Amino acid sequence: MIDVKVTGGTLSQKEIDAYIARARDKYPDKEISSMDIALDGEFVDITYHWQTVPFERIRRITGYLVGTLDRFNDGKRAEEADRVKHNIA
Repeated sequence: MIDVKVTGGTLSQKEIDAYIARARDKYPDKEISSMDIALDGEFVDITYHWQTVPFERIRRITGYLVGTLDRFNDGKRAEEADRVKHNIA
């Protein structure tokens, strides 16, 4: 269920559904959490609020781009444990 707030007038549910469908077509990789629709005469200003997308941190460790060390074999784990870690003073 998408929370829709309309200011400056009224819209039918059919019009609201059309704006939601337009956003889903235009931004297929995003999920809408809510919408603000401001009406000013014949002008419509729409603000979309998107759901946050979790992301995984990627680091360069021993020459490989990895998120976690869980897929490393014993040799790579030992190489990571033996590496010199530099501190910034």
